[in-house]
Amino acid sequence: MKRISLFTVTMLMLIMTNDCSAASRISKVLPHLLDKQGLHTLSPSLLERDAYQAQLRSNPDQCSGIRFDVKWSNGNHKTKTGSLLKVQVELQTSASIKPIVLSQSIKLNRSGGWDSLKLDNENYKTIGKIIGWRVLLLEDGKVLAERRSFLWQTEKTSKKSEKPSPD
Repeated sequence: MKRISLFTVTMLMLIMTNDCSAASRISKVLPHLLDKQGLHTLSPSLLERDAYQAQLRSNPDQCSGIRFDVKWSNGNHKTKTGSLLKVQVELQTSASIKPIVLSQSIKLNRSGGWDSLKLDNENYKTIGKIIGWRVLLLEDGKVLAERRSFLWQTEKTSKKSEKPSPD
């Protein structure tokens, strides 16, 4: 009897785990600075990439843009025929009050993968310093998944900071 109840509990936990992991999600966002040639690294080594990114951060005059590599999955979510699935990056910058929005449509026959969104040349030079970012996975304007940087400020926190403090 103990074995049957243990087996039943284990099966229920596995079913619940599968349902939770089936949701659409953004599992990774990698913001990479780009040099004048549009490269984010000089070799395939991760150590070399990190060292080159540190060099680009310390020498902003060598940068020509930024690229956001986004790993997403649509899980078991059934995409409607004719619906539009897209990845959107919002940037909070020192030069703009409103977030700067980059978006890209995704092929509907894919259930996940990597997509890149790039901001370069004059657009990159005029935005100022990037303070925070947020990445959204959207279907027909509805948010399926979201991932944000630590410094992303929501509208609620920015409204609280505008209120004068009582003396």
